[in-house]
Amino acid sequence: MILSVVIFAVALALIASERVDRTKVAMVGAIAMLVTYTLEQEQAIEAIDFNTLGLLAGMMIMVKLTEHTGVYNWLAIRAGQLSGGRPLAVTFALAGITALLSAFLDNLTTVLLIVPMTFLLADALDFDPIPLVIIEVIASNLGGTATLIGDPPNIMIAGATGLSFVAFIVNLAPIAALAWAVVTAGLYLAYRPRLQIAPEARNRVMALDAGAAIEDPAELRRTVPILVGTILVFFAHKALHLEPATVALGGATLMLLTTTRPIERALSEIEWPTLFFFLGLFVMVGALEATGAIDNVAEGIASVTQGNRTAELMGIMWVSVIGSALVDNIPFTAAMIPVVEDLGGDHDDAYWWALALGACFGGNATLVAAAANVAAAGLAERAGRPITFVTFLKAGVPATLVSTLLAALYVALRYL
Repeated sequence: MILSVVIFAVALALIASERVDRTKVAMVGAIAMLVTYTLEQEQAIEAIDFNTLGLLAGMMIMVKLTEHTGVYNWLAIRAGQLSGGRPLAVTFALAGITALLSAFLDNLTTVLLIVPMTFLLADALDFDPIPLVIIEVIASNLGGTATLIGDPPNIMIAGATGLSFVAFIVNLAPIAALAWAVVTAGLYLAYRPRLQIAPEARNRVMALDAGAAIEDPAELRRTVPILVGTILVFFAHKALHLEPATVALGGATLMLLTTTRPIERALSEIEWPTLFFFLGLFVMVGALEATGAIDNVAEGIASVTQGNRTAELMGIMWVSVIGSALVDNIPFTAAMIPVVEDLGGDHDDAYWWALALGACFGGNATLVAAAANVAAAGLAERAGRPITFVTFLKAGVPATLVSTLLAALYVALRYL
């Protein structure tokens, strides 16, 4: 048990430091668990959540195939035009599109699609893009909280529990929407002096041809309806007795059959490092569970809360916020899932909603707390406008505190 904890702790520290690629760390950690006989190979295979991996792979394929049509660029340009180039409207339009796409694609993919278009709009409107990028990143994590497929922690929770797509929306979408509105408004007020737009700049945006952003209309007609149809099937997957991974991979297969892009190129665009990161992570957490380390953590929390349901729900949420802020929310969620199961998640779904809210909202606190944050920082640096750790912290910490306080009130009113 001590060895499994040491290996996992070292892996978390290296992931948080960002000095070593997190996929390499996860794979080395998984192999270390196996070669030290901390975990048997059969147990490692059982620990891997193939439903999560299948869901991620299917969504990656569909998003990448639709991305080439230019539909996401079209959305960003139309957001700027429909807002009339007014700072408040531009901010809420882009933050709204980011949150919505994050809910039904995933927040990492959405950031990779929206941030480059934000730099394009910022050039046209002649304002500093960094405040808007930070707002979009935070909106992506809040929007991703709303659904089963929006944020990796939710995907992992669904894989461990079997909770339905509709259950996630019913329980998490209301507070995610409220937090998005309050936090976006607060961040706009904080950044307002840096988001001023001259009248002549507005005219330039209104003159942009949004239709020109559609690079392949025929491909759009073939692929986008499949993506929309797949999302609709997610709402009924429980009634249809289909796992989320089956739905996602089914949609991806249908899209591969209809697209004109070679299958080799389509599959090469899958974010394989992310999938292998999850694979290594599942093995490491499986070792913690097999050696009894998870049981000890659960017993520790239970001893502090004395079995009080209110204390346990609030404790899970705030511990998840802090843990996700310090370490990427993906490995933290993986470690917390068995703990929540032991505390009461096997018979009370409210425990899972507390974990989801804490992990997803905590992902906004720091630049390394969520994959979407790291991706946005990389895009900004390549564009010559780097986002420093402290710059993000100044917006992320207040946004996290406000959203978590709202979530705590929501949990208290709805589940206690």
